[in-house]
Amino acid sequence: MIDIRHMPFELDSDAEKLPAVGLVLLQTDESMEHELRLWLPQSIRLFHTRIPNSVDICSESLQAMKQLLPDSVALLPSTTPFRVIVYGCTSASTVIGEQAVSEAVRRVFPGVAVSNPLSAIKARLDALQVRRLALLTPYVPEVSQALIDSLQSSERHVVSVGSFNESRDDRVARIARSSILHSLEELARTGKPDAIVASCTNLRLHGLIDEASRSLGIPVISSNSAVAWHILRLLEMQDEHLASSSNPR
Repeated sequence: MIDIRHMPFELDSDAEKLPAVGLVLLQTDESMEHELRLWLPQSIRLFHTRIPNSVDICSESLQAMKQLLPDSVALLPSTTPFRVIVYGCTSASTVIGEQAVSEAVRRVFPGVAVSNPLSAIKARLDALQVRRLALLTPYVPEVSQALIDSLQSSERHVVSVGSFNESRDDRVARIARSSILHSLEELARTGKPDAIVASCTNLRLHGLIDEASRSLGIPVISSNSAVAWHILRLLEMQDEHLASSSNPR
């Protein structure tokens, strides 16, 4: 028998240098994790888990994920000091409710910063001071209407809407770049929007947003680009808080 030597080791503390972000993806999502990895810096450690869902997207199938969310979040490593956890579904966050999503996540990771695409889109629109927006969705009418109602506010108005009216999430992931670009161009010509939101984490818009924004002359925001921005903003806000706490005036 070979003698196995014990090798001493030290532990690194990577919580500050390499912030951990948890991502709860839909079982049917084929786009979000790839796009976030392209948009976020490599210094951010992304931890993925999945939540079961129906390939047919409707209010009932979206609402069904509410009870499953805590168990899916619990599959993330419990010993990792997560700074942000994202529930990656725009339509379900709309149907379930942003507050209910945050509460479900914090049942597993109390006190963690929580994001979802709907909250991220709203935060991005506010940061850009958007008052008139156009909306592109892939959803069936009832889901699109719920999103319209959620985005409307006393200071923000949805002035034009287009939808692919597709219920199957696997088909949403394969909507052609040319179809998306054509739809964005059509919406930009209606209602004089300040920005266009292309909703759904399964719509593939990485590499298209900058091109569309330049050609249309207004910002184009996708669910995934908004989430990437929101993750960075939440981390920045936490860092600012820590800095002010350690340097009291």
